Amino acid sequence: MDTWLELPRAAFDLETTGKDPLEARIVTASIVVVNGRQEIINHREWLVNPGVPIPEEAAAVHGVSTERAVASGMDPAVAVAEISAHLRDLFQTMPVMAFNASYDFTVLAREAARHGVEPVDPAPVIDPFIIDKHVDKYRRGKRTLGALCEHYSIPLLNAHTSVADAAATIGVADAQAVKYPAVLGLDPAELHRQQIRWAAEQAASLQEYFRRKDPAAVVDGTWPVR
Repeated sequence: MDTWLELPRAAFDLETTGKDPLEARIVTASIVVVNGRQEIINHREWLVNPGVPIPEEAAAVHGVSTERAVASGMDPAVAVAEISAHLRDLFQTMPVMAFNASYDFTVLAREAARHGVEPVDPAPVIDPFIIDKHVDKYRRGKRTLGALCEHYSIPLLNAHTSVADAAATIGVADAQAVKYPAVLGLDPAELHRQQIRWAAEQAASLQEYFRRKDPAAVVDGTWPVR
């Protein structure tokens, strides 16, 4: 039987106005679909007017200024509806990959609520960030997408553009699947369930570490939507 590595799969990435997924607004979104040979067979990208000023710190990362978003960006309600509908269709037939999925899917869920759009039920999701912390938990160093691309020898051009990050996410997830087939060679629905458990365990471990200094520290391990 073919594994998800040999079948069509998608990746989803957002660039936003900030780091807090409960407050951030979408600035760009990309959804890339590849076939079993990792060839891009479909790509959609959105530039969105978030309806709020884009902080200079965020614009410096993804390159979209408030002026550009206002001049050329889509209405956020229309964009969120389109993104959600496209993801909903994809989830019917394939897994969707997202790096640190609880950020992107939480932002999307909050935007859907903000604009009265039907929310997406994101499943099955494959998250190389959660997977990396499970399969290689004691490796030192950063676990950003860039760091994982370097670790797994995946090219990352134009980092922090949503299409480049989406394509790199597929590359990292595929490399993980090749390296750890016994752990990751599961049906996508079962892998999704495993990641829910792994994310909760990772958050509990991090919370225990933080509580050595702050007894009230809380780390939310809800995945893939907070």
